[in-house]
Amino acid sequence: MIPAEFKYLFPSTVDEAVRMLAEEGEDAKVIAGGQSLVPVLRMRLAAPTALIDIGGLTELTGVRDDGDSLLIGAMTTHYEVQRDHLIHDHALLLKLVTDTVADPQIRHRGTFGGSLCHADPAGDLLAPALALDAVMIIAGPSGRREVSASEFFVDYFTTALAPDEILLDVRVPKYTGWGAHYEKLNRVAQAWSIVAVAAAVRVSDGVIAAARVGLTNVGSGPVRAVEVESALVGLPATAESISAAAGRASTGDGYKDNLARVLTGRALTAAVG
Repeated sequence: MIPAEFKYLFPSTVDEAVRMLAEEGEDAKVIAGGQSLVPVLRMRLAAPTALIDIGGLTELTGVRDDGDSLLIGAMTTHYEVQRDHLIHDHALLLKLVTDTVADPQIRHRGTFGGSLCHADPAGDLLAPALALDAVMIIAGPSGRREVSASEFFVDYFTTALAPDEILLDVRVPKYTGWGAHYEKLNRVAQAWSIVAVAAAVRVSDGVIAAARVGLTNVGSGPVRAVEVESALVGLPATAESISAAAGRASTGDGYKDNLARVLTGRALTAAVG
């Protein structure tokens, strides 16, 4: 199908992009890599009056060291996240999750920030962003503000972004030396997750010192498995401890409850290594 008619705008700065959004109103949309938006436009499930293409805003690309955290530009592609040495050294979970996103063609075009803003509960990056306590840095007409991942994902395909705001960067604390794993159940390769589990674990002298666990596609947004995390801390990094803690994973759905528990056990076992 052919998309409905829209105005195409190409800002050269973030401030210009924000101004365009404000001028065009709530029916305008930002397009980054376009891997989620373009199919929706072609099916006419969305008909924005204007598309604001931020693909030329190079200041929104790349990964930067920011002391105790990393700053990941919203326009950084999945491919770049996969291969960035800072991500590998300090946020390994993000690298492992991004390895599973779609296929190489989409990973070369799709963007880290675009996936988060699309907020598909079956999308792979939401749960690790929540589990790793990521913070979204947002620009709008009133200036810049920061929103934690726990407050950013509001509902199905809905975030805390106002219609005239743009995601600039994502700040992720460093998890240097942590083990990590993403366990994903899908029907066929490259398909959306039925359920997936993102896990990061820090082990000290054979004891689990800290854990982060996020669940994908078990609700209207990502879910933090806080009961699993607290149950793990202070226990020996053994199969028995992991199995007992994984049993606390809960989704409120009988079928997905069982999947979440099994996949949480697998993800934690692999993360502990």
